[in-house]
Amino acid sequence: MATTTVEAVRGQFTALRAPVAFFDGPGGTQVPDSVVDAIAEYLHTSNANLGGAFATSRASDTVVDGARADAARFLGATPDEVIFGANMTTLNFALSRTAARGWEPGDEIVVTELDHDANVSPWLELAHDLDLVVRFCELDGDCRLVLGHLRSLLSSRTRVVAFPWASNGVGVVTPVADVVGLAHEAGALAWVDAVHYAPHGPIDVTLVDADVLLCSPYKFYGPHLGLAFGKRELLERWRPYKVRPAPDVPLGHRFETGTQPHELFAGFSAAVAYLDSVGWDFVRDHETELGARFLDGLPASWRLHGPATRDDRVPTFAITSERVSPAEAAAALAAGGFAVWHGNYYALEVMRHLGLADGAVRVGIVHTNTADEVDRLLAALAEIG
Repeated sequence: MATTTVEAVRGQFTALRAPVAFFDGPGGTQVPDSVVDAIAEYLHTSNANLGGAFATSRASDTVVDGARADAARFLGATPDEVIFGANMTTLNFALSRTAARGWEPGDEIVVTELDHDANVSPWLELAHDLDLVVRFCELDGDCRLVLGHLRSLLSSRTRVVAFPWASNGVGVVTPVADVVGLAHEAGALAWVDAVHYAPHGPIDVTLVDADVLLCSPYKFYGPHLGLAFGKRELLERWRPYKVRPAPDVPLGHRFETGTQPHELFAGFSAAVAYLDSVGWDFVRDHETELGARFLDGLPASWRLHGPATRDDRVPTFAITSERVSPAEAAAALAAGGFAVWHGNYYALEVMRHLGLADGAVRVGIVHTNTADEVDRLLAALAEIG
């Protein structure tokens, strides 16, 4: 787009014609029509497994190779360092176990109280299996990582520091390069959950020097897939869990089990093309404007959890009211045409830190939202809470 506007963006989404204001993006965004069309086109014309001599198989090879190239560009990696899977959680369980081959009882893993449980439970289960130690980095009053505490947890036995680029619970953006630096000083791997950050800003794994990074295309306008990056030297060293006939190239493919959903790879490439057309400048500027509008207009009866500042956060807001439970509020908002989440959204430690046994209402703003939707949501919050 020469000049991007929210109207032009929304015009690409049949889903956004529904009489619903979607503030549920942290659980999965709507997809543009180009993604739907790409998936259908693949199934109409190219549906086959890989590596055959016939036309549809060759076409499938092209789709998958293209998706790897698009994923590499999206992450700032090389196509060999890209791994696809069913979802982030499944990938993380598999890759964590691959990384841990050869670890010894008493080795340590550091996770954080800010994490989605998909970057906690894989390590807890691994610790259970191998007699490892898992330590939690604490949060301050604004739900930001306490880097001094993180530093105190590191030792020569630390194998991994697992942390989120952004919190799916309260919207905090972490100082990724600083955390990576601390991990590397201790000789540990920096293992980044970028699921919640990916819809809101560009990722460059080389710039932040991440060792492993995971995200979910269905959170950034694509189909239900998981996507991971692993540094080449790690992927070359790790022994993958794979069937014997599965090829060893490309390198990342060694860590993909079974036949992949090739039609979703086509949809993934379309999602990346969509984001390229919109541009990160528009995404960030529009979301910043809408986030400020929400913060400035939040009714006094609602309490915001996490940072009240507009800095170092994405426009994801956890709010509660003493007048109505999160579940009751979400139901009332749904009846009024608003999609929001309630509960803990798998951010268990964040909610424990905040003392929210019933969780919170989560409002997730993305670049397809409008100022009018934000204003109407604020009015509805004032009425029900």
